[in-house]
Amino acid sequence: MTAGVSRRTFVKAAGAALAAPGLLGARRRAAAGELAGRIQKAVKFQMIQEKLSVVDKFKLLKDLGFDGVEAYHRLKLDPRELVKARDATGLPIHGVTGAGKDLAGAIELARVCGASSVLVVAGAVNKQSSYDENYRATQKWIREAIPLAQKHGLRLLVENVWNNFLLSPLEMARYLDEFESETVGSYFDVGNVVRFGWPEQWIRILKHRIGKLDVKEYSRKKQMNEGLRKGFQVELGEGDCGWPDVRKALLEIGYRGWATAEVRGGDRKRLADIAERMDRVLGLSP
Repeated sequence: MTAGVSRRTFVKAAGAALAAPGLLGARRRAAAGELAGRIQKAVKFQMIQEKLSVVDKFKLLKDLGFDGVEAYHRLKLDPRELVKARDATGLPIHGVTGAGKDLAGAIELARVCGASSVLVVAGAVNKQSSYDENYRATQKWIREAIPLAQKHGLRLLVENVWNNFLLSPLEMARYLDEFESETVGSYFDVGNVVRFGWPEQWIRILKHRIGKLDVKEYSRKKQMNEGLRKGFQVELGEGDCGWPDVRKALLEIGYRGWATAEVRGGDRKRLADIAERMDRVLGLSP
């Protein structure tokens, strides 16, 4: 190869790199842990198992470096206690879970708490409930809740759960797009797809549809040797989620927003460990 060809090859390669800085830059930043400032970490309120008042539970989370918390609708906590704790600590309640089919009730709790979303589980498919029936029925009752959610500036975020429904990212994207509303999006659970897929592939396909993230781990080895749900019995960073690839994919789609742990809770020591593990797997440490 001549020197001229070598120079041309070099220039061509350099030009290609400059023409596509997003992908290459995302990979470098992911390796450097530069998701800090892009992702806010939280836990589900019911994970706090210290015997404390609501406000002291919020203080505990803030002391441990969490950026927020997510309320659980079915706990039937007094919303005034949640708001009091939020205002006393400055720790936001970013979302509401546990809505079931009571989307109106969950939306009201979210409104009172100043949350930005309600997590939605889109029914379930089983012997009695067929796939196509569940598809139509869940779209119907979610669509009926859109005006109320819009009125209060909330998003309805459908989670990928083990309900035998929306089993591929392509189908999830289609399901969400059919609402033709920015109010409806994805609450993407990283660990839930490892049983039958790869999280980074889902992230790249769902793209802008992802409104928030649930963070848990899953082990295919434990799944094969001990049973399906045993796969969840592994600590963050010690399973098969492939966190470096997850971080790269999140950077590539430009994700910014909440990531909420959905793992076994506990006392201060346990919650501190969760915070440290979230920092590590999500690349939040400086």
